[in-house]
Amino acid sequence: MLLMLMFSIWAQGTVYTNAVAYTLDPQSPQVRHFAVENGKFVWLGQDLSELGPMAEWPRIDLAGKTVLPGLIDAHAHLLGLGNTLFEVDLVGTASYQEVIDRVRQFADKVPTGQWVVGRGWDQNDWVQKDFPDHQALSKAIPDHPVYLTRVDGHAALVNTMAMVRAGLTAETPDPPGGKLLRADGKLTGVLIDLATDLVALPQLDSAQIEARLLAAAQLANRNGLTGIHDAGVSAKELRAYEALAQKGDLSLRIYAMLSQNPETLKEEMPKGLRLNAFDGFLTVRSIKCYMDGALGSRGAWLKKPYSDDPHQHGLQLTPGPAMDALLDRALQAGFQVNTHAIGDQANAFTLEAYHRALAKLGSPKDRRLRIEHAQVLDPADFHYFVEDGIVPSMQPTHCTSDMPWAPDRLGSDRIKGAYAWRSLRELGLKIPMGSDFPVEGVSPWDGLYAAITTQDKQGHPPNGYRPDQKLKREEALLGFTLWAAYGAFQEDQLGSLEVGKFADFVVIDRDYFTCPVAQIPQIQVLRTVVHGQQRYVRE
Repeated sequence: MLLMLMFSIWAQGTVYTNAVAYTLDPQSPQVRHFAVENGKFVWLGQDLSELGPMAEWPRIDLAGKTVLPGLIDAHAHLLGLGNTLFEVDLVGTASYQEVIDRVRQFADKVPTGQWVVGRGWDQNDWVQKDFPDHQALSKAIPDHPVYLTRVDGHAALVNTMAMVRAGLTAETPDPPGGKLLRADGKLTGVLIDLATDLVALPQLDSAQIEARLLAAAQLANRNGLTGIHDAGVSAKELRAYEALAQKGDLSLRIYAMLSQNPETLKEEMPKGLRLNAFDGFLTVRSIKCYMDGALGSRGAWLKKPYSDDPHQHGLQLTPGPAMDALLDRALQAGFQVNTHAIGDQANAFTLEAYHRALAKLGSPKDRRLRIEHAQVLDPADFHYFVEDGIVPSMQPTHCTSDMPWAPDRLGSDRIKGAYAWRSLRELGLKIPMGSDFPVEGVSPWDGLYAAITTQDKQGHPPNGYRPDQKLKREEALLGFTLWAAYGAFQEDQLGSLEVGKFADFVVIDRDYFTCPVAQIPQIQVLRTVVHGQQRYVRE
């Protein structure tokens, strides 16, 4: 009898009352109350008298606070975020000397000879905007190998000890898809794109990966995220996700894109698609590819040379035959393919490859191939998105972070095709949105604000950097909810407050739709609920 009573209490749902809840359901755009049971919404309405038997369920009074569907970051790197919590944080460093000072402070606490790893430097934020040279770093930290990833993840700075351990010398050739920067014939210690693979860092064990994923997921929950699309996971990361989900510790829904690494694909693709495993907390149905590097490190592949470096077009990371073969293999197995493309040539090349692969299928199936970033586009290539149903997955804060220097890279004409989410929206496209954290901050509120204003958080420039590309508040929110869900084939399960969908939602301290737009980055999360469970409650 006691067991039956305990089961009855456990199975009982919860009613949330007195909310200003925006559903994103056109049939019922706003409700005051809703009920949750077994991880799903079972009722939404305006009048508690409609509850029926659910009137006996426990209630949580939200006291007029705003409720939004759970926010989904459509392009992020959870382990990368977790790593930043355990390594040297270089985000916001205003000079190379500040980078060195932070690394020195961290290295002082590490046994001699052990690796010192950090991330987040960006020479574009310094007065001296040239890439750094390792000599000052090597002099300051001579007794540890040092590996410092640039903020975009597409370049690294290493010191002398790291180069010695990796066997790098002035005679080391540039690898395909990568570059070792040199000055007067000597290595500067800066490695671009696939050249970073020449340095082998110590591998994390399973327990370390789980701990970092868990810490990052909790940080994401505190910022209102209920799910992410993890853009490029290894087989080892996937095992860690499965272990956390099995224990019930995974507090985010993960749409895992398999890394295009051959070993990962060899191990994971034969297992086929895994849809909504562990009560919908883990889905594997996509592969992440890289076509080029990043704009900030001049690795983005452009049709014409960089405006500030006429000798460079950027880097192609995946050759055409390899891309065609991967697309054929993936599509035959039912996998979605999501390709990183920043530069206009990388985007054009990827769109053309998608077009060829889809034409071979001769199938009307909805494939939803994605371009991750779609950052710099030639308007002449827009038609591929419409004709082939290609999904542009974009990160609004890239626009506002890049705006101080992007015109120098691209020039005044080419910049018109960059960060073009309004142009793509006017073609009728759904645009999943994210942050690319830890390249950018984890807060989705910053991304919403950037999409709406194309301004930095100080309100500059006054009318916005790309005023013709601004989105409405509802469109920006759709990017982080329903459109993100669409990008993962999950719009029937996630992205809005509707009966039968997973009970993922966030409670915030002000009304996103009516507060002054400048306050959007200041929004505080009061509760984050995933699968009906409160994963974060602000004290």
